[in-house]
Order: sequence, then C-alpha cells, then structure tokens
Amino acid sequence: MRSRRLWGAGLVLVLVLLTSPVSAAPVSAAAPGDGIPPLTDGRGRTLTLRGWNLADKTHRGDAALSGITERHLRDMADRGFGFTRLAVFWDDLEPRRGRYSERYLRKIERVLDWAERYRIRVVVDAHQDVYGPAFGGHRGIPEWATRTDGLPWRPHPDDWFAEYYEPGVQAAFEHLYEDADLRRAQERMWQVLAGRLGRHPAVFGYDLINEPMGKLRPGEQLPDAARRVESTQVTPMYDRLAAAVRSADPDRRHWLFVEPTPVVGEGVPTALGRVHDPAGRVVYAPHFYNTAMETGADYDPAVRWIEAYEAAVVRYPRERRVPVVVGEWGPPDSSLPGMARYYADALASLGRYGSGWAGWEWCYGGGYCAVGEDGRFRPNKGRTVEPYAVAVAGVVRVASYEAGRFRLEYVASGAGVTELFVGGERVEVSGPVVVRRGERGRVFLRAVRAGVVVRVMVVGGDCAPVPPFHRFFALRAGCPQAPDGLNSPSGA
Repeated sequence: MRSRRLWGAGLVLVLVLLTSPVSAAPVSAAAPGDGIPPLTDGRGRTLTLRGWNLADKTHRGDAALSGITERHLRDMADRGFGFTRLAVFWDDLEPRRGRYSERYLRKIERVLDWAERYRIRVVVDAHQDVYGPAFGGHRGIPEWATRTDGLPWRPHPDDWFAEYYEPGVQAAFEHLYEDADLRRAQERMWQVLAGRLGRHPAVFGYDLINEPMGKLRPGEQLPDAARRVESTQVTPMYDRLAAAVRSADPDRRHWLFVEPTPVVGEGVPTALGRVHDPAGRVVYAPHFYNTAMETGADYDPAVRWIEAYEAAVVRYPRERRVPVVVGEWGPPDSSLPGMARYYADALASLGRYGSGWAGWEWCYGGGYCAVGEDGRFRPNKGRTVEPYAVAVAGVVRVASYEAGRFRLEYVASGAGVTELFVGGERVEVSGPVVVRRGERGRVFLRAVRAGVVVRVMVVGGDCAPVPPFHRFFALRAGCPQAPDGLNSPSGA
C-alpha cells in the first residue's frame, strides 16, 4: 500500500544526462566502505539514519513518557530527521518483579504511532543511567534487580558519571552479569518488549542496553577493565539477549544495536566479541562523547580527539563486518566559540564510517536540547540539517556532502524507491528514473530498470524556469508552476 501512496500521481520520467559528470568524492554514510558494510532495510535498500534521541527521564509511573509529545516527532520530521532512539526504562516496565505495566506499554505504542505518522524509524533503547533508581533516582534497572552487597554509594552532583565507579553501583553491574535469576529477568524483559512492539511498523530495531558498565578490580586501569568487561561479560549478555529477542520478535528483520562501554569515547578500541544473532542483523552502536567537552571545555581541534576516536571505533565493525550507527553524540554547550568547527569536523567524521547517528537529544530547552522552547535550533545544532540519502535502492558508488553540495551516484538494483531529504534545495537528477517530490523536503526516485546509473546533485538555487531542452531534471521546493511542469512541486 505504501508504494501506491508514493507513486499514485504527479510523475515525471527522466531519461537524460547531467551536462557534466559527477566526480568522485569522499564516501559518506550512505556507503561506509573500507570493510564496514552499510545498513539496509527489509527491501535491501542502503540506509542512512539521521535523527535524535527521545528520552523522558523526569516522569515515571502513571506519568511516564508524558514529556514526549507528537510535536517532538513532527518537528524532527519537518527538519529532515527520519530516525529516533527512544529511551524506555525497565523500572517503568516492570516496577515489581514479574508484573509488567500494560499502561507503560501503551504509552510506548503511542509514541510509536506518532513516529509511524511522520515516517520516523525507531530504535527501542533499554536505557540506564548509573544502573537505576536505587542510586539517587536515576532511571533504568529496577530496585528489585539491584544487589549492592551492602557496599556504599554516594552522589557526585558535579559529575554524575563518576557515580558509576561507586562500590555499590559496581557490585550491581557484577550481579546483573553473573546472577542467573537476574539474567533470566533481563531476558524476559526483552521478550516482553519485542513480543509486544515487534509488529509495530515504526520499530526498526532494539538497543539492548545503554552504555553498559562493570566492576573494576583492584589495581586495574580503566581501559583494561573495560576490555575485560566487554569481552567476558557484555558479549555473553548480548548473546543471551539476542536469543531472547528473536524468540519473541515476530519479525526477524529488526536490527539489534549493541554498545561498547563508554570508554570508547577516549579512543580505546572495544573488546566486544562477535554477537551471535540468529537473524544475523547486528549494528555496532557506540557513543561519541569527549570527557573534556562534557565537563564544559570548548572543542580544540589540535587535541585531535575526533581522529583518535575514529581510528579506534572503526576496528570492531571492520573485523566483525557489521554496520555502525552512533547512538548518542553532541556537546552540552553548543554556543562555545569552537562549536561551529566541532560540528563540521564531527559530521564529516561520522559520515566517513557510519550509516547514521542520533544526537542527544530532541527536547525544548537548554543544555543538550536540540531546540529551545521557541522551537528554534540552539546555536550550531542546525548544522545537523543537511541533504542526505535516506534510502538507496541500489549499490552506492558516491555519496558526499561538501561545500554545500550533496552528490549521489548509484547503480539501481531494480524497481525499488530511493528516498532523499533535500529540504528546499535545488535537485538535479540524471538517468532513466521516475522522480516525485514528497512532503517535508523529500524526493523519491524510481529507476525504470535494474543496472542503470543514477546521479543526483543537490545544490542551492533560485526558481528560474528550467529551459525546455535542458539536459537535467531540476526541482526546487516552493517554486511556482513552470510551463513544462518540471521545476514545480506539482510537476514532480
């Protein structure tokens, strides 16, 4: 039914070439290359996910998820974002052992309904911060599943992440990984989520646990501890949870997102092993944060943190042949003098190896919020809005964004639909394709047969009419009807 809605009317056939060929350029997220496979959908199209996290950590119980509204999804879609990582909390889902909240599941489904309405793919994220509510009211793993061995915990108001290293928190993670009954409880939690949400068309995948941590042994350095925890505890946990999800998920096309410990942000390669998913659909989903910037420092390119992070983060997906989607990134203060440079460098880096990202977070206010209370982007965060290939029905040869121009070249695989986000920019297309402009800055292409080469360029431009015998197709959102219909919304 979706194909009928997309292609029912207003089609233009293009069987012409660009006047000048599209030259090769650095490959972006639409074709990660270098041994890292791209992300694909159920129809085999190459995907680029761009979006933001949604998380309501304030409300719980009967008020859970009330901080996320339809406006959040609509505003993201209006700006070209088609992906969200939705934080859900085990403590809300199962506040008492074995008692799952039907109300909470319905609230999750309400958010998924909004996402479907605005064509946003959702990864359901089993989120935890500092384990859960047993430690100062954080969210995540229920108190009944928290075992501290009587060890202490104290808050760190100025550096909440340091609370992960408190003895009680470290003991809780150790028990989660090692105690058979807690293992079964976590598996059952995921079976409930996947069994209930797996049929929803907005669900794209499952992030099995946010930022897994573990216990440091006496005298152990943090990088060594992270590698031990990842290889001996986190990897087996992912194997168990993958099996649990697949036993309940009615649709095996959903991707499983697996995260390393946050130590990867310091340029430490992960020691995760291969995750054995019965469906073979695993995504490596690291986070992209810098400790200095998290504590208020400006971006300093001379430190070369982004280069060190990239060098470390690509090792696992190359070795394991899995795609990469960065699950969280973004500074707490985007107004500092170096932030324009930071966003340029970060987006370029993310595009070199990843199939997408989700910024932290889409909310209306200060700090990490993407937009202010007035709905306008906070300083520099609007730089995340760029033309990109949402889905490509073919083999991508070139996909790059440089100097305000997006270029795409691909070999069509058949009659599938390629989707682009172009905003209000001018679009030039060559090749035997059918082209249609959709809502919210989208353009849809359908090749007339497999094997043809399609080239696209998205550039700024005015609404000057396209000459009748011009050698490329062009359209611009908002332009008035042209005599030949080619550069008008209705004609596309």
